[in-house]
Amino acid sequence: MTDAPRQLSEAELRALEEEYDPEARFRTVTRPVAILSGVILFLLSVYHFYTAGFGIPRATTHRGLHMGVSLFVIFLSFSALARNRHKTDGFAILGVPVTDWLLGIGGAVSAFYVPWIYDQLAFRVGNPLPIDIVMGTILLVALLEAVRRSMGWPLPVIALCFIAYAYFGRSMPGILVHPGADWANIINHLYLTSQGIYGTALGVIATYVFHFVLFGVMAQKIGLGQLFIDLATALTGRFAGGPAKVSVVSSAMLGTISGSSIANTVTTGALTIPAMIKIGFKRHFAAAVEAASSTGGQITPPVMGAVAFLMVEYLGIPLRTILIAAIVPAFMHFFGVLVQVHLEAKRLGIRGLRAEELPKAGKVLREGWLSILPLVLLVWMLMSGRTPFLSAFSAIAACIVVYVIQRVMAAGVVGGLKETAAGLYEGFVSGARQSLAVTAAAALVGVVIGVVTLTGVGFKIAFMVTSVAQNWAISFHGLLSVLPFELFSIETLSLLFTLVMTAVVCVLMGCGVPTTANYIIMVAVAAPVLGMMNVEPLVAHFFVFYFGVLADVTPPVALAAYAAAGIAGANGFKAGNTAFRLSMGKALVPFVFVFSPSLLIVTEAFTLPDFLLAFTGAVLGIIALSAAITNWLLGPLLKIERLALPIAALLMIAPEIISTLIGAAILGAVTLRQYMAGMRGEGVPSAL
Repeated sequence: MTDAPRQLSEAELRALEEEYDPEARFRTVTRPVAILSGVILFLLSVYHFYTAGFGIPRATTHRGLHMGVSLFVIFLSFSALARNRHKTDGFAILGVPVTDWLLGIGGAVSAFYVPWIYDQLAFRVGNPLPIDIVMGTILLVALLEAVRRSMGWPLPVIALCFIAYAYFGRSMPGILVHPGADWANIINHLYLTSQGIYGTALGVIATYVFHFVLFGVMAQKIGLGQLFIDLATALTGRFAGGPAKVSVVSSAMLGTISGSSIANTVTTGALTIPAMIKIGFKRHFAAAVEAASSTGGQITPPVMGAVAFLMVEYLGIPLRTILIAAIVPAFMHFFGVLVQVHLEAKRLGIRGLRAEELPKAGKVLREGWLSILPLVLLVWMLMSGRTPFLSAFSAIAACIVVYVIQRVMAAGVVGGLKETAAGLYEGFVSGARQSLAVTAAAALVGVVIGVVTLTGVGFKIAFMVTSVAQNWAISFHGLLSVLPFELFSIETLSLLFTLVMTAVVCVLMGCGVPTTANYIIMVAVAAPVLGMMNVEPLVAHFFVFYFGVLADVTPPVALAAYAAAGIAGANGFKAGNTAFRLSMGKALVPFVFVFSPSLLIVTEAFTLPDFLLAFTGAVLGIIALSAAITNWLLGPLLKIERLALPIAALLMIAPEIISTLIGAAILGAVTLRQYMAGMRGEGVPSAL
């Protein structure tokens, strides 16, 4: 039995989050600067709360205001070098270097400039004035530095590469060549039009995402996160490997209000990781379970990080449609981790929690039902067709009402109202602070999108990828021609190879780029690839999004896994590898809903028989692959069974009935063999 690590304090958990999450590495500032930035962030939240309920101003004005304020506070809050965030080098004003004041003011002024000259843009676009080029250059430099400070180097490097591609187009090789653009044309397109910095990505963050981030913060403040953990413990803690299953289920619940993998890992992992180690799981495995589970928050309705709202803008479909489509992929994400957790617990003989270690579900709900009401209200309003603005406004207002009731009941009217005022200020400041880095990233991703629209490189990449995939498909089809029947058509193989290449790029890109930014870039570059293969737009968007989420548990930049390893006292790289292994079962799911779009429910191709077949195939495929990875189904696997089950899983994701039946037959044969061996006493049967 492994000794559990000691319970980390709140300060230690916060330090751990800062260590592994660049977005949380705020510098130590003097009291005047803390008050200044706090007041600005509070007012920014108040502004967004008001606009959610009563309407936003003109889009460019709204986006420019949000970006300008965010850039100013970023340069106050993040030091140029993370290691210097607790000290000040060089000449400073109020403890902040003069260069940071200049960058913050320059970024804010250049962001406000476009809304200020908005009425003249019709005459300036395509013919920018020198002042326009200067302001655009300042904003571009400020964005590159702001994202570098708050998120690291990968995204700025990608943006610089795209800018270089736009500028040196005439020197590009082969199909990538294009006429090129001078600096004035680049700035004109990226700064003065809605195709670049002020485009859809920034608009979604400023218009939708901020409201839902603020809701998530306020929901945590009224105790909804703790309620989810207690309820998950009461429901699943008694089963084999209890705390590990609590980790999966509580992460699924917490994902409904928070889309941050690292924050979710720290929140639930502080409780579940020590409990997992205490009952016998190895430290790196406990960390991996929490990390793999917590990444699911980004694909769990109704918040889904920022991506649900980006899909609304890109696809022009209602948010309700996106949320319905996300239900099955989110279920498969957590089901895939849960299956491996269960099989690992059975293989190791790890018990569940005892009755005296478990809270009572009824008691948890009786004491915390008030905290659930804002989430219920949010889901009801979204699913009934209300706008995201009004839904978020109402849910945040409900959180405020619940918080007032809780504080007054706990501390009386006078004391409760004082605590409420302090708590609301803290919550509004925290909500705005959490949006800083993603705002800068969204604006910088607009640069990438702008270059794609300026040069048309997305369709050139699509042509290259599909050509390679088709050549591979023809070659592989020739190898399969020795079979007495056609297992896969050339069209199916072409699509499969295209999907594999797209998935690999998504995962590699996500190793250093946040999920939201990864999704936006891949939609611009990879969506045309899948479109050329006749994949429905909604399906293509979900495919690249789903694989982008895996980046938080994909070494060498598996930030969620490293944060969990910090809690567990485990090797971070080993935890990352294990978390990626735990995620492999659900990695089949995007392939399933490409070949069988009915799995997303709301697609044009939906039919109930197709949905049931695809759903069953995905579930069985996850079980087969998880068993092979864990080396356990009803008992230990023979070597031939461990080789056969991954093949069965792959066969069951294909649309052809023959391959599906072959995969199911392999899984059935292995299950029957193990069951019969158990009946003869050669193994220990274990029900799934």
